[in-house]
Order: sequence, then C-alpha cells, then structure tokens
Amino acid sequence: MTSSPKFHHCDQLIKFYNCFIIRDGQLVKEDFWIKSGKIINPEPIFYDEKSKPDVVIDCKHNIIAPGYIDLQINGGYGFDFSNDNVDIEKAIDSVARGIVASGVTSFCPTLITQSPESYKKIIPFIHRRPGSLENGASILGLHLEGPFINRKKRGAHPEHLVRDNIMKSFNELVDVYGTLEDVAIITLAPELDGGSIIKEIVSHNIIVSMGHSVATLNQGYVAISNGANFITHLFNAMLPFHHRDPGLVGLLAHSYPNSSKVPVYYGIIADGIHTHDAALRIAYQTNPDGLVCVTDAISALGLEPGKKHKLGEQFIEICDSKAFIAGTETLCGSIATMSQCVRNLNAVTNCGIVKAVECASLHPAQVLGITEFKGTLNFGSDADFIILDNQLNVLATFIGGQKVWIADHFPIKAAQLS
Repeated sequence: MTSSPKFHHCDQLIKFYNCFIIRDGQLVKEDFWIKSGKIINPEPIFYDEKSKPDVVIDCKHNIIAPGYIDLQINGGYGFDFSNDNVDIEKAIDSVARGIVASGVTSFCPTLITQSPESYKKIIPFIHRRPGSLENGASILGLHLEGPFINRKKRGAHPEHLVRDNIMKSFNELVDVYGTLEDVAIITLAPELDGGSIIKEIVSHNIIVSMGHSVATLNQGYVAISNGANFITHLFNAMLPFHHRDPGLVGLLAHSYPNSSKVPVYYGIIADGIHTHDAALRIAYQTNPDGLVCVTDAISALGLEPGKKHKLGEQFIEICDSKAFIAGTETLCGSIATMSQCVRNLNAVTNCGIVKAVECASLHPAQVLGITEFKGTLNFGSDADFIILDNQLNVLATFIGGQKVWIADHFPIKAAQLS
C-alpha cells in the first residue's frame, strides 16, 4: 500500500482489494478500480496501458456496493424543504451533507403540498447538481408530492391547500408550481386525471408516481398505461387492500403484455413503523424487483426526540422513534435513515445483502431511468459507492470517487483515506 493515498485527486488510478463487490445481482470477490470519478475496467490497464495503480486500499474483506438513492426525503437535521421561511439553499446543503453518513449518494428533495406562492419561493432555488465532498449527495431533481392528491388520503398534507378537483390541462400544473425545470417526480392521485395529464407529464421527462389516493385497481391500470411507473409509499395514504378491489396495492401483482419485463415500482418506508413487517414481506414476495426503499424523512431526522419541529405549515413532534402531527396520532414521515431501512428490509424479508442493497440503489435508479451512470457498479458508471460490513452497516461513502464520509471504527485508518 502506498504511504499516503490522496482521494481528492480525481485523476488518480485507485484500486480497492480484499473486497466483495455487488455487481450483476451477485456478491463477487474481485478488485475494484476507479479513476476520474468513474468505475473502470482494469483489463485494458493491465494489457494495453500496462499501468499500475497510484493508490491501493485494503478493504479488509468488506463489501463495496452502489451508493443509496433516496427518491423521497422531506428534509432533516432541523431543515424542512417545504418551509418557505428558511434559507432553502442552506437546508439543501445541510441535508445533502448529512445523509452521506447513511450511505445516500443521491436524492430527490421532496416538497409536500404547498400554496402556489410557497412553491414559487422554493422550487426555483433547488436544482439538479452533482455530488462532491463540498456538496454532499447529488441532487437528481425535485419530488413534488402534491397538491393534486385526494383529500381523503391527505395524511400530513394541509387540507386547505389540497387540490382534489379533476385536472384538465398540463398548464394547470405549471400555474401551481411555477416551473417544472428541475422536477424529477410528481406524486398525484390518478383518479384526478381528467384526460391525458399523466401522458403530458411523462412526455416532459417527469416521473409520475401514484399516491395519496383512493384509486381503484382499474384507475391504477389506466395511470400505468398512460406512463405512471411508481407508487408513493405503498400502503400509506391509500385504500387498504380489499379482495374485490385491491386498489393501487393490486398493481404489484399485475403483468403488462407489452412490457412484461418492467415491474411496477413502489416506494416503501421500511422503518418498521410505517409498514408492518407482515405487509413488508407480502409486498417483497409479490414484487421483489419493484421495491424501492425510501425514507420519507422529515426535518426531525438526526435530531433529538421530545421537541416540536416544523413540517410545511404544521408542527410535528417526536415520540418513541416516531414523528406525529403535533397533538395527534397521525404519522407524518419517518426519522429513519436509509441505512436503517435497508437493514430492516433484509431482517424482515430475509432477502439477502444483494437484494436489500438493490432496493436502495438499482431500483430507484431504474425508476428514474439513470442506470447508465447511477445505481450500479458497472464499468463506466459514476464512482458513487459505499463500503459496508456484512451486517449492512455503512463504513464509508464515496461520491465521484471522493471519500465524503468514513466511520470512526472503520478498520482502514482515516489517515489513509484523507
């Protein structure tokens, strides 16, 4: 090993050895190479360039996995993305830097239902951007959860701001949000689509997710046929499963003749609180390839319990590792990290390390259609990866080949990764 590896030099050729790599659905023991922020194929280096690595790192038989991608996170560390009275750029920076400790290398900042005035104060200040040591996790675009949702399943969304009238034009969305330039996902209730709104949204390269809804299974079918491909926090804020009409939950068991290889993706909050263990097992066993771990984390993520915190226009409070609308028993988001959700998913479903990790990396990348550069350890992909022990605890996080976080107890000395 070299005496003083320097990870901030992006042009260095770096070799990780004594590691197990998650690649192509398997856990394989082989070396892992990166250069210039990308994962590279070492064969041409040996046979064509005849080059040697600038830095070699002994991983001590730990696991290298793709970085986690969180498609639904409302804030954290005291900051709420839906609060138009805070410094939104500071809020984004704080969360982006904080979540790397839980293995998240990319995320979609999420806004709950707001007024048009608030949207126009917040949305223009959140942009897609790459991750780095300075920026923290990459921003993949906004997730706008509401306001076009069903009032009956609004959850923590302010009732007076919900718009549960039938949508008639794409311009209606633009009028409410102001701009959709940096928007990646819109959650809406599919029963509100009065014609071809979902088709129009998808035509603008925005993912449509179905949620906060009382949609029937048939209404879900129509939404899928129009281009929707995601379900927001399955089981939460939707009709419960019924044997005569299973609602949106029934989409998990549906196959599509024209795209039989494409599953219906569904977000699930695997924190052990929002979804019962039995329901989590049923969902995974029904459609393992569609499960996407999301945290749905709120401003209280990373903060001490026993205090009130702001979520949009409402106050929330923390009790027994749960977040409630203040003075009620209504859950309003999670305070679990992605790392906790992945470990819990594995423990509850017994799906195994590879499958658990893919639910927080490969699957969310598939939802967004970005698997060419995120969500895998394939050659040519961005060098966004994490080092895990065999209990799925995060030991270190890398973005674009840069070390952005390392655990104090990691067996590789921190000085070697500086």
